[in-house]
Amino acid sequence: MSTFFINRPIFAWVVAIVIMIAGALSIMKLPINQYPNIAPPAISVSVTYPGASAETAQNTVVQVIEQQLNGLDNLRYIESQSNSDGSATIIATFDQGTNPDIAQVQVQNKVSLAESQLPTEVVNQGIRIAKYQANFMLLVSLISTDGKMSNSDLSNLLVTKLEDPIVRTKGVGDFLVLGSEYAMRIWLDPAKLYKYQLIPSDVSAAIEAQNVQVSSGSLGGLPTVKDSKLSATIIGKTRFDSINQFKNVLLKVNADGSQVRLSDVGNVDLGPESYSISSTFNGSPSTAIALRLASGANVLDTDKAVKATVAGLEDSLPAGVKVEFPYQTAPVVSASIEEVVKTLIEAIVLVFCVMLLFLQNLRATLVTTLVVPVVLLGTFGILAAAGYSINTLTMFGMVLAIGLLVDDAIVVVENVERVMTEDKLSPKEATIKSMKQIQGALFGIALVLSAVLVPMAFFGGSTGIIYRQFSITIVSAMALSVLMALIFTPALCATIIKHNDEEKSQKGFAGWFNRTFDKGATRYTSAVGTVISRRRLFMCIYLLIVIATGFMFTRVPTTFLPDEDQGVMLVQATLPANASAERTQQVLDNVREYLMTQEGGIVSSVFTANGFSFAGRGQNVGIAFVQLKTWAKRPDAAQKVQALAGRAMAHFATIKDARVFAFVPPAVMELGNATGFDFFLQDTNGKGHNALMAARNQFLQLASQDKRLTAVRPNGMEDEPQYQLEIDDERAQALGLSLDDINNTLSAAWGSAYVNQFMYNNRVKRVYIQGKAASRVTPEDLNNWYFRNSSGDMVPWSAFGSGKWVYGSPRYERFNGVSSVELMGAPAPGYSSGDANDAVMEIAAKLPPGYKVAWHGLSYEEKLSGSQTPALYTLSMIVVFLCLAALYESWSIPFSVMLVVPLGILGTIGAVLLRGLSNDVFFQVGLLTTVGLAAKNAILIVEFAKELHENEGMSVTEAAIEAAKLRIRPIIMTSMAFILGVFPLTISSGAGAGSQHSIGTAVVGGMITATFLAIFFVPMFYVTIVNLFTRKSKKQDKALPASEATHHE
Repeated sequence: MSTFFINRPIFAWVVAIVIMIAGALSIMKLPINQYPNIAPPAISVSVTYPGASAETAQNTVVQVIEQQLNGLDNLRYIESQSNSDGSATIIATFDQGTNPDIAQVQVQNKVSLAESQLPTEVVNQGIRIAKYQANFMLLVSLISTDGKMSNSDLSNLLVTKLEDPIVRTKGVGDFLVLGSEYAMRIWLDPAKLYKYQLIPSDVSAAIEAQNVQVSSGSLGGLPTVKDSKLSATIIGKTRFDSINQFKNVLLKVNADGSQVRLSDVGNVDLGPESYSISSTFNGSPSTAIALRLASGANVLDTDKAVKATVAGLEDSLPAGVKVEFPYQTAPVVSASIEEVVKTLIEAIVLVFCVMLLFLQNLRATLVTTLVVPVVLLGTFGILAAAGYSINTLTMFGMVLAIGLLVDDAIVVVENVERVMTEDKLSPKEATIKSMKQIQGALFGIALVLSAVLVPMAFFGGSTGIIYRQFSITIVSAMALSVLMALIFTPALCATIIKHNDEEKSQKGFAGWFNRTFDKGATRYTSAVGTVISRRRLFMCIYLLIVIATGFMFTRVPTTFLPDEDQGVMLVQATLPANASAERTQQVLDNVREYLMTQEGGIVSSVFTANGFSFAGRGQNVGIAFVQLKTWAKRPDAAQKVQALAGRAMAHFATIKDARVFAFVPPAVMELGNATGFDFFLQDTNGKGHNALMAARNQFLQLASQDKRLTAVRPNGMEDEPQYQLEIDDERAQALGLSLDDINNTLSAAWGSAYVNQFMYNNRVKRVYIQGKAASRVTPEDLNNWYFRNSSGDMVPWSAFGSGKWVYGSPRYERFNGVSSVELMGAPAPGYSSGDANDAVMEIAAKLPPGYKVAWHGLSYEEKLSGSQTPALYTLSMIVVFLCLAALYESWSIPFSVMLVVPLGILGTIGAVLLRGLSNDVFFQVGLLTTVGLAAKNAILIVEFAKELHENEGMSVTEAAIEAAKLRIRPIIMTSMAFILGVFPLTISSGAGAGSQHSIGTAVVGGMITATFLAIFFVPMFYVTIVNLFTRKSKKQDKALPASEATHHE
């Protein structure tokens, strides 16, 4: 094959150019992400039950829907929360690879089965089913720059003008408005109602009767009489569209003919539909819509599209209103991709320099470097064809691949040069002869590296998705690289390389370098001789190395993904139960002040939302979204988000009446809101809420004493005092009251009752009635409300009702249909998440029986990946061994290659321990790459030694020494090229630095030991093993039993 192309260099160029064009075209249409879609798809069902308590919502809505959801395909787990504001969310999470659209349809079908059993109020409010992701992708916020507009004005503006176009934008999934649009609020005065003998249901009935839209048909509609001349639409009553129309609603006419209108019994005005969330941006009133990414959508594209949508609508906003983006996750994507691309370019330059140093010949260096663009572009083409995206993982794959591709080219060029100078042949003949020698080795290397990386692709879960990115990138680059080494490089060698003059390489810097290298090589050769002659001693040293490696492996802390600086931070505040929104606002202001003044050099904006947090909703919780300045402006370690979170936590500990946590989002945003662990404590025996809370508090107390854990917190809310009404049904009946009236009056007065809709600025809005603020503050205010009995008399509450204070929860959580509480936390500094998970299991074992830990989110993925790791390594090793056995047509020789592996692992682990990093997914990819490369160096030596021993008739020892002498230069060269190619990863800073350090350190460390130890050990392994086997086969002529016998040694 090579000979064909050596004779037709133009054909070879054409192949290369076609590959490059295909790759360049596919780069244009490849989507860009920070990570592939790692998160398992999830579907959320959101319902609202106005005025219901958390317990009511759980028992009447959540349980009914949950029971229907159980039979879904590929369901991983179901979790649900019910809040005290009557809102409830059920989230069904599916296994990776499930089609989110089909999952959504299935959920939709199951929910519609449950609808008949749900309270009518819930169904009337509508049930929203959407694709769900835990983290927000973007906050779009409106700010009043001149202070003329309040939160509610801004919220109404946001919902009316921006919400629909933004939510329609491609890629936007679920959304949450931190605020709400206008509604017609009717505030009833109980004293006036009593005066006119009215009750709230009279008011809602009157509004329903008078605020209507009627279809009244048309004049002269068909069929009509003969000779009719016209037809016209008749417009009946239409919906109200002004406050005055509501004020004039007629409630009743008294006996004396006087009228009672709505304005006589209460106030009517426009106000927010819900008062539960209010927000500020850097301290000024604002509102925001929080967007979640649709499953499978692309962050960068969606972010661009949303910003374009908003920019198009900006001119329709009134003066003094400005759009801000207080929390965005897209900058980190583009920044981290830029970082890796920069690293790619640095790698190519460094590799070029190394080759120039060793080859001292610009022509030869060009031959090797020309391969790089061809293979890289070709790999992009393969990624596009396989449906992958450009993300940090595939880009890391490219960086690792550069070292590998240049290797193949170096092996070819170096061998051609050697044959040319030794056998004094013309470039073309030298190339033909040289290709015959090394074709086998090239295939061997490609096979081994693919063998190491292909098994990774068959993993399940999110680790499988991460590994797949690497394996497909590196394996396709390897395959292309071998193709190029057989087609393109030999054609270039034959046409570009000229004869080297002997004298040239003796002068100047090149001369000095060559002399030093040759001296080193001579010393090295004699050292190899020594190692081979003292095999026993060095085998013992090798055993010690293996044992040390094994021991160090257990010392490396494990995590799932490295910590990343995403340029954003979240702060969550929880006040004591029953604290008012005003007190929460003071705490949030304190948080904002600290961040904007003390940390002003790092923080660019703080957006706070009062009444909302990931732990639940209510007046006593709040959250702050903190956006940091760009990475370039904060290069020091003290300016990283982890350091900021640490300082902030220390400061927040001084806040007296609130628990405030600062947390950093994890590297893969879709997998949750905070780094660390996340699990549900399930009440499997159904011992009830109080027992569950007691178990939870016992857990928290034990966790606070465990040195491995920090920031352990319930992702929920504390029980709080609640006022329970007690109605004496018999007395109520005796007084002639209908229970329906009592219930309606109470929920309308103290909750808010939805009546119907009206038009405002050509947009449909809702109408609510509620008791005025002063009439619903203390339990005594209940006595201000009266109920009308069947004979028309007004009966006070005290005649049949009373109340008492009880304890209850404002938020109920369930996991897989069992009452649970969600707990989160992080490993203490110096401990890994693996240690933290062990600590959690130990503590859980001390709880009373009937409580079980169910991992969730990131922790679930980590458990899944941890259990797969040993299998991965074993499988890779077996496949490598089998490939080598097939290549060398021998069971014994592969052992001499396989024995190198621990030498590479030693360096990898050593480097990672020295830098204090941990064993995460990237480290494992680095480790496997190192294993492949270590084997590659060994193959080069063994292949030549075998050739010399079998064909040239040298003794085993001579063959090994000679092969080592011949191959030392290309081995050192390819390894240096690779180490320098990956080196920029180890020292990177900025976006995505965590994963770069992890993978870079692993590969550089491993390559250093794999190269500098292996070049001494491989010849010795080869000699030892060949001697062992030949001795055996002399004893037993049958080769097979012999090879089996060696397996048991």
